Amino acid sequence: EVQLVESGGGLVQPGGSLSLSCAASGFTFGGYTINWVRQAPGKGPEWVSAINFGGGSTLFADSVKGRFTISRDNATNTLYLQMSSLKPEDTDVEYCVTGVEYDYWGQGTQVTVTS
Repeated sequence: EVQLVESGGGLVQPGGSLSLSCAASGFTFGGYTINWVRQAPGKGPEWVSAINFGGGSTLFADSVKGRFTISRDNATNTLYLQMSSLKPEDTDVEYCVTGVEYDYWGQGTQVTVTS
């Protein structure tokens, strides 16, 4: 059974940082591209970032480019998202997602940016 478990969310002031993790199990983690997808209150899901199976290629949405960093550790089946220079509009639930058609989602971790 594929399992994705996010952690690391929380409350942070504008300009602050958070580091998210996603622990994966039930599939060959090192063989898949993994994504971060977010959903803000009242909005649909928005793709944030992706990292290829080996970690050598990353992509970011324009809204987070230069502020977020994605990485992975295939030895521990863990995905990371380092978020910095956070803005109130970054308030959302962050999900790690994988699968050819985004088939597998974690339960999400809440990120709240407020003063």
